[in-house]
Amino acid sequence: MSRAQNPESEFVWGAATSAYQIEGAVAEDGRAPSIWDTFCRMPGAIDNGDTGDVACDHYHRWPTDIALMRQLGLDAYRFSIAWPRVLPEGSGRVNEKGLAFYDRLVDALLAEGIRPFVTIYHWDLPQVLQDRGGWPNRDTAMHLAEFAGVVAARLGDRVSDWFTVNEPLCSAWIGYLEGRMAPGERDIARAVPAAHHLLLGHGLATQALRANASSPARVGAVLNLSPCEPVTDDPADAAAAIRADGHTNRWWLDPLYGRGYPTDMFEVYGVEPPVRAGDLEVIATPTDHFGLNYYFRQVVTDDPEGPPPRARMVSLPDGVQTAMGWEVHPDGLTELLLRLTNEYDVSRIYVTENGSAWPDEVLPEGLVEDKDRAIYLENHIAAALRAARQGASLAGYFVWSLLDNFEWAYGYAKRFGLVHVDYETQRRTVKLSGLRYAEIIRSHRQNSAVTSRPVGIG
Repeated sequence: MSRAQNPESEFVWGAATSAYQIEGAVAEDGRAPSIWDTFCRMPGAIDNGDTGDVACDHYHRWPTDIALMRQLGLDAYRFSIAWPRVLPEGSGRVNEKGLAFYDRLVDALLAEGIRPFVTIYHWDLPQVLQDRGGWPNRDTAMHLAEFAGVVAARLGDRVSDWFTVNEPLCSAWIGYLEGRMAPGERDIARAVPAAHHLLLGHGLATQALRANASSPARVGAVLNLSPCEPVTDDPADAAAAIRADGHTNRWWLDPLYGRGYPTDMFEVYGVEPPVRAGDLEVIATPTDHFGLNYYFRQVVTDDPEGPPPRARMVSLPDGVQTAMGWEVHPDGLTELLLRLTNEYDVSRIYVTENGSAWPDEVLPEGLVEDKDRAIYLENHIAAALRAARQGASLAGYFVWSLLDNFEWAYGYAKRFGLVHVDYETQRRTVKLSGLRYAEIIRSHRQNSAVTSRPVGIG
């Protein structure tokens, strides 16, 4: 029996992508516009005026990309379903051609022994639902559940591993508060309801996945978390770090795990979430696993005139930074994995995204010697293993990303891939980091790195 068929006792090595970042074909086979198609047309919203119209052309080149996964030796592939490709009106009519694409993709993955991990919502809200109010509108949570049910009814006989929402922090805080992501709004009075409805949508989608899949569905949410530390011992900075932790971590974790919203944040926001009777119980619907996306810690100082949470990140003078300006801090991954296990009693954690952007250089012979990325991966995987040895409930690790891709507001200027993509020719080239990741996977298999515990390694 393959890993894809018998996953329970085996550590999972994978890579991740999302639909809008790689698929392209934005107006093909019945797909309707998403909020990102619209946001990309806003002057100045995206670096270089880039769009996801073509991206990596994965919609047409997916067989090549699955072959790359096999070359890397991946156990699993995490990808998302494009909501406007499946439900062009956001709800109601199902676009058969859209579903058929994911049918083919799942079948091909399974044929190669690669386990599909499906994310339902990775930010590409159909524009028609944004026109009706977007995530601040409670109905959007209901539509997400409908979407999840449609996908589960079609793929749930073969897909067992699901994630409902990816990084709701980005959708709510960056999309509706900071305006740096779609839909580009700056209003805390809309951001807080958006956050609540994203979490409500998670709970409803969890229930819909289980109700509509014909095989048992393992379900969880994906959050991007950061350790939050004060830059000095000043009490104002210490209070800022508590607010940053509330904004980044506790606002999302606490309701997911039955604690309700952290009320200390209500005063920070000046807005309370529009909770109705039964909402918190739905949000806290028990899940089977948790997806952790980790990129950086937050070292903060008090910023009383800034936007919520009034805590500004600062760069340490001796810190190494990626091309995104993010500090390289592997110990933060260890810290978060242990916090999830010990503080929130999470029994099964996947690192669903971890990766870095660097100024890759393609050598004349076509090779990409991205040594910084290879070292980053080695150090962060080692940090995850340290957490597992200390009791963290670690079940798998997914690199962000399989391919260089459309990096949201940064367009194509930032590259995270294990595989280099020449956007002019769509030629794929495995980078040094991809080769190193394949070596790490082989080494851990050969050394029987998976323990006899149900989850975890080390």
